[in-house]
Amino acid sequence: MTSGVSRRRLIAAGLISAAPAAAGATEFRGEYPWTGGAAAPAGVGGGEAYVFFTSAEAAFVKATAARLIPKDDLGPGAVEAGVPEFIDRQLAGEFGHATRWYMQGPWSAGETTQGYQSRYTPADLYRAAIAAIDHACRREFKGETFAGLAAADQDAFLTRLEKGAVELGGIDGKAFFEMFLQNVLEGFWSDPIYGGNRDMVGWKLIGFPGARYDYAPYVSRHGERLALPPVGLEGRPSWRPR
Repeated sequence: MTSGVSRRRLIAAGLISAAPAAAGATEFRGEYPWTGGAAAPAGVGGGEAYVFFTSAEAAFVKATAARLIPKDDLGPGAVEAGVPEFIDRQLAGEFGHATRWYMQGPWSAGETTQGYQSRYTPADLYRAAIAAIDHACRREFKGETFAGLAAADQDAFLTRLEKGAVELGGIDGKAFFEMFLQNVLEGFWSDPIYGGNRDMVGWKLIGFPGARYDYAPYVSRHGERLALPPVGLEGRPSWRPR
C-alpha cells in the first residue's frame, strides 16, 4: 500500500466504527458499522412448534415433504431433517413477506424466463394453495384432505399438480409446486443454522464436509471422497454446550 499504512496495521486496527470523512468517504474506527444477523436473521425458533403454519397447513407440508424426499434405506428424509420447520420459519420472515422482491403489477402470466409473476407473497401463496389443494382433495377423495391420502394417491396428485393439471380456483398450482419443491431442497441442503438439514443429514448423504475453515490440503486431490465429518456455520453439534 502506498499511503504509508501497512495491510498488517490496517487489520490490527480492526476495521472498526464508521465516522464520516471528507468527500463522503467512510472511515472505520472503534466498532463494526453493522449489527450481526440484522439483515437476514436465521429465525430458527425453538423446537418443532410452528410459528406460521396452522395445524392443517403443517399436516399438508409434512405429508408433501415426506413424498418429495422420503425416508429410505439411504437415510432420513425431509421430515426427519426438519424441512417443515425450516419452511415455516422462512414464511414467517422476510422470504414469506417478499420483503426484498418487486411485488407491484402488472401480474400477467409472463414468460418462464421472467420468474415469479404472482401478486401473492410466498406466505400468501402457501396459505391460499394449501387450502385450495385440501378443498380439491375433499372433492375428489370423499372428504379426505391431502395429508390423509394413501401414499400412491398423494404421488399421483402431486404429479398432476406439478403439471398444472389441478384446478385450484385461480391459484397457480404449478407455480406453487415449483416453489414448494425449491423450498424443500433448500431446507434439506442448507446450513443447519436456518432450521433444516437437522443433524446435517443432507450433507452426510452426499458427503459434503460443510463450512470448514481450510480446504487447502485437498485442492489438488480431484475426484476423491473427503472422509471428513460435516461442519456447519456453528460447528458440529458435539462442539456446542448442552
